[in-house]
Amino acid sequence: MSDVPVLDPAEQRVLGSLLEKQVTVPATYPLSLNALRAACNQSSSREPVVSYDESFVEATARVLKQRELVRVVWGSTGQRALKYHQRLAEHLSLSADERALITVLLLRGPQAPGELRTRTERLHAFTDREQVEACLRRLAERSDPLVRELELRPGQQDRRWVHLLGPVDLGEQAPPAAPAVDREVVLAGGPAARDARVRAAYDAVASTYAAQLGDELDHKPFEAWLLDRVAELAGPDPVVEVGCGPGQAAARLAAAGAEVTGLDLSPAMVAEARARVPEVTFEVGDFSSLMRPARAGGWGAVVAWYALVHLAGSELGPVLAGLARPIRPGGWLALALHLGDEVLHTTEFLGHEVDVDFVLHDPEQVLAAVRGSGLEVVEWYRRGPLAGVEVETERLYIVARVPE
Repeated sequence: MSDVPVLDPAEQRVLGSLLEKQVTVPATYPLSLNALRAACNQSSSREPVVSYDESFVEATARVLKQRELVRVVWGSTGQRALKYHQRLAEHLSLSADERALITVLLLRGPQAPGELRTRTERLHAFTDREQVEACLRRLAERSDPLVRELELRPGQQDRRWVHLLGPVDLGEQAPPAAPAVDREVVLAGGPAARDARVRAAYDAVASTYAAQLGDELDHKPFEAWLLDRVAELAGPDPVVEVGCGPGQAAARLAAAGAEVTGLDLSPAMVAEARARVPEVTFEVGDFSSLMRPARAGGWGAVVAWYALVHLAGSELGPVLAGLARPIRPGGWLALALHLGDEVLHTTEFLGHEVDVDFVLHDPEQVLAAVRGSGLEVVEWYRRGPLAGVEVETERLYIVARVPE
């Protein structure tokens, strides 16, 4: 007989919530009944969202206790109250990486490996998608399998995985919904291969890009105003624009009085920028390893104007932390991004043959990554596209400050 318990949806939600909170909020774990109810009913990181009352959660926990999957303990401080501790990880002998995947599968249903990597960040740090897939295979190859891979459905880009701890709504009878975006797909061949494709694409289009888009800020009054403001905030301290392209944003910053350096991965783009804006210093470089300026203790502002468009979701946190690190205390980070739930693979760009992916990011994930980098979000803006002027995507602008 299998030792894998069969859990109904409510039992899955209670155990998944306990597994999650034991790792993410250890100071308040085990959970009181009220805290457990709140964890089950969270509106974020839960699919579907539910609205359990305390009596229902208590009854579910009582059944799990009888099955030896939950232990009830007394709170050690303050008013003595019953608290709940999960025993599922012990029962299934889960390692830390296995536990993270089972937790998220219990809480959010079927998911692709890229989604799982992003959603387990607070539970276990998988270095890449391949580590997630290896762990899933390990769980699937147990004598009593805990997960299985689903068949690819129409409209999906990647095969999803599901736990085997009880019934899960696969949505088989519903018409296919828009698939959840897997922003990790851009790293399928590794970061170096992605960077090589990006560099090759921008080298190929550099002259056309500069000719067609080099004056785009003349038609974007909001962006021009915001760049002017960033230059004013930086004051006399140096400013760097990462992913500068042919230099249109750097030129605007310089015209507003900033001492600017532009940095770009593409040598051809840097050559265009030097020719178009000779008063600004432009260098070839990777902004993921941004250094402090040579003649100052830190940057007055780091500007990333649509520079994050090729990053996977899991890269946002580390990259933004790297951009924040060389900013002086009290200095600024300014971002502009495209928003959406797509990864757009492009083989033709401005009339040139390329092989590159453009990632449209989730605004909440970006804001969380900025705050997680130790920055204070001072203001942010969201706007729709300007008809006939730019690509038809929503835009997000963030101005964040390094605490003094």
